This record gives sequence, C-alpha cells and structure tokens, in this order.
Amino acid sequence: MKKTNFRLRLCITLLVLNLIFIWGNSLLPGEVSGAFSRWVKELLGIAPGDPHTGHGLLRKLAHFTEFACLGLCLQWLHGMLRKPVWRSLLCGFGAACLDETIQIFVPDRGPAIKDVLIDTSGVLLGVMLLWICIILKLKKSKENIQ
Repeated sequence: MKKTNFRLRLCITLLVLNLIFIWGNSLLPGEVSGAFSRWVKELLGIAPGDPHTGHGLLRKLAHFTEFACLGLCLQWLHGMLRKPVWRSLLCGFGAACLDETIQIFVPDRGPAIKDVLIDTSGVLLGVMLLWICIILKLKKSKENIQ
C-alpha cells in the first residue's frame, strides 16, 4: 500500500475516532446504551416486539460492524507500514479484550467472551475486505497495462 503523509494521518485519525466510538459506547451505562439501541431500532423501523430482530441481535451486529471498520483501519495502517497481517488481527483482538474489560467497571454492563469473538470476527472481515479491494485494484491495473 502506498504511504504518504496525508494517508498516514488520515488513517491514524480514522483509527483513533473508531476507537473513541467503540470505547465511548462501552463507557455508557446499560440503561443509556439500551435506550440508544431502542432509538436505533425505531430509526430502522424495527418493531419493538419482533423476535427475529431482538435487542441483542442489533447490538451484536453493531459490534461486528464497528470492529470491521477497525479491522479496515488497522490493516490500512499496517499495510502502509509494511507490517504483517497478523499484527492487525492481534491489535483488533486486543481492542476487543479492552472493550470488554471496560464494561466490567460500568453499571449494568458486563464482559462476555462471546462479544470478544464477535468483535474479532469483525476485525477479520475488515482485514479481508481491504485485501480483496487491493487484489481487485491490482488485477484491474494489470488488465489496463496489457
């Protein structure tokens, strides 16, 4: 991945904002976090009593998505720094563990190993999506050369 000062600063800024969003939500007490989830469900037009789109499912999808974004940022940064892919995965796993650790100290929240697995799976997807984009871009540029 091509590294420029602008791209490096942009990547680090997005990475920090993503972590602030993730850990900021983890610092919200359970009652506040639950109210926010209910608001998002209403915004999406999901019926409150719908068993197929339960409160927990929405929260797990949110975790997965925010950690997929983290995986994209981590791999972009590590790609520019020419670091191996496993470092992105390890950093994402560490962020997921720290996220669950934060929740130990927040009222009406608690850690769950299942959440660490969901979060780490999101990081893996983000890393893979970036690699797929890079491979497709390289393939397209080779076709344009020939």
